[in-house]
Amino acid sequence: MQAINFSLYPGKWIHVQGDNGVGKTTLLRAVCSLIPLDGGQIFWAGQDTQDDLPLFLQNILFMGHKLALKEELSPLENLLIESQLMQANAQEEEILAALNYFGLKGRERVPLGILSQGQKRRVSLAKLKLSHAPLWILDEPLVALDAQSIKLVKELMEGHLELGGSVLFTSHQPIELLHAGDALRLG
Repeated sequence: MQAINFSLYPGKWIHVQGDNGVGKTTLLRAVCSLIPLDGGQIFWAGQDTQDDLPLFLQNILFMGHKLALKEELSPLENLLIESQLMQANAQEEEILAALNYFGLKGRERVPLGILSQGQKRRVSLAKLKLSHAPLWILDEPLVALDAQSIKLVKELMEGHLELGGSVLFTSHQPIELLHAGDALRLG
């Protein structure tokens, strides 16, 4: 992997760009400590993330390009579990509101396996409405989404940035955000 150096500040975003296979997902996974670094360090709030990895992990929401949802569970059940894992402890009403935000009203209690790929993606993205993590790390969040759903994701990203959150993301689709940010080109 090439040497990479970047800084991400509160209220800012970085769009990691590049052709398929250049290491975008690998970079995001390394930032999240899901894979070891070949070298170098990652700092959060001035501290090496490896010095207190549990504290760092409490401050991030990582959403990979794979949905990480259980097909046999309903969207509501999946998000109840995810909420606990994210330490968001969202109540059922909050989860139902998040699903409704993404146009899934009436599908909250059906098995996830019968939903379309775009609907499943929207279930996963509903986690953004529930997360309190200051750093969102999103790998291809717009895959399989229609124009309205893309608009909703952009609104959530803008709202997160407005509140001082940060977003590190990959996407082959262009995302125009009002807040200042940078592109990081790999390859």
